Amino acid sequence: MKAAVVTDFSSLLELREVPIPEPGPQQILVRLETCGICHTDIHAAHGDWLVKPALPLIPGHEGVGIVERVGAGVPETRVGQRVALPWLGSACGECGFCVSGWETLCEAQLNTGYSIDGGYAEYAVADARYAVPVPDGVAPLEASPLTCAGVTTYKAVKVGNVRPADRVAIFGVGGLGHLAIQYARIAGGFVTAVDIEPGKLDLARELGADHVVDASAGDPAEAIQAEGGADVAIVLATAPSAFEQALRSLRRGGRLVCVGIPAGGILPVPIFEAVIKGISVIGSIVGTRKDLAEVFALHAAGRTTVKAETRKLEDINEAFEEVLANRVPARLVIEF
Repeated sequence: MKAAVVTDFSSLLELREVPIPEPGPQQILVRLETCGICHTDIHAAHGDWLVKPALPLIPGHEGVGIVERVGAGVPETRVGQRVALPWLGSACGECGFCVSGWETLCEAQLNTGYSIDGGYAEYAVADARYAVPVPDGVAPLEASPLTCAGVTTYKAVKVGNVRPADRVAIFGVGGLGHLAIQYARIAGGFVTAVDIEPGKLDLARELGADHVVDASAGDPAEAIQAEGGADVAIVLATAPSAFEQALRSLRRGGRLVCVGIPAGGILPVPIFEAVIKGISVIGSIVGTRKDLAEVFALHAAGRTTVKAETRKLEDINEAFEEVLANRVPARLVIEF
């Protein structure tokens, strides 16, 4: 099978012919139809984070495809099913986090496309228990971005406790941000979208943002405070300055939800203001299998729109350049 492989953190991905993997106990073999390109894949390929993946590695954690074979312990009825292979590749299922609905915090988890091979290949094996069924009516091209960008921002809106009539500031309109706008609106929030690209601000308006702020034209925190401040600020950008701006945009009792992970980023929090104003700073990782099932259900019901463009596996390095140069309106998806 063809696969895009990280062999060195300072080199381009290599397109290789590698053996089709065999599904082990509790595993399935999936023939990939699509796989979204997430900025996390670029961090993995470049070894940007403190915990670096072992090499060689096949990235990709927005894979969607058809189950072709099953390993021991997996019902044959799963053959032919369309499934998504999310970031949470597996967890222990027994720790306090897993049994309390926070499996994404399990310390024994394995992450698709980071600690195990992912979807930048024609086939992938996955833990059958963590591969989430994709319902009829959700096309693979749309299911891929929902598998990470969707479930990540859906969870961020949840942990930010967005309530009807809350003012919600979304910092970064792109693959994640264009979905965050929609989930915040579904929760009843009034949305302000912040970005530096005019095209992305136009997309935010198209998706129902109530207010947009061009961060290249001035201090977005001041613009948001001039409108009364934000109850919730969700930061999806990877620029450290966006987190500082989002923090300053909050009104009393506001919640800062950190999703983007800048390489080596640090967020100074003024303790006096945080205490006096009752500010909360919340880290939000991807959602659970249940969250992803809810994301798919909303999309199948026509409540969300996915903006995506297709690319071929052979063009993965050029696609990475597009993402890094901020030339992508929303999401790029590899189509097999």
